[in-house]
Amino acid sequence: MSLVTTYCSQCFTRNRLPVEKADSNAKCGRCRHALFEQTPVAGRQASFDALIQSDIPVVVDFWASWCGPCLQFAPVFQEVARELEPRLRFVKLDTEQEAAIAGRYGIRSIPTLMVFQRGEILAQRSGSLPKSLFKEWLLSFTSPVK
Repeated sequence: MSLVTTYCSQCFTRNRLPVEKADSNAKCGRCRHALFEQTPVAGRQASFDALIQSDIPVVVDFWASWCGPCLQFAPVFQEVARELEPRLRFVKLDTEQEAAIAGRYGIRSIPTLMVFQRGEILAQRSGSLPKSLFKEWLLSFTSPVK
């Protein structure tokens, strides 16, 4: 039996579960909340490193509230999160509120999208994308099994 490790979208506890149970019905072993909410989680200093350690790829949107393109892209990010989770996890990180994390990854322009898996950066791109291109880009990081 193959296991996958990911975080709870409520309490951020790491959970291990069989790959075949990594679906929208999975519950956290600690808080019993749904592991997957089909909505982005807010990236915060206290939980960010735990979030990106997931075996399931994690898409992070580095954004700011004053950024027009970021605000235009937000509904696309939300919609794709609803469609692709639990195959991918989604995090929104406000670069103004979490400047230390943005600095750690050298974020110079926003929106910047990064895909992490097990703490490693798989891919990065700057700028917003139309939904179809964003989804196509992300699907290249998903397992064909799911």
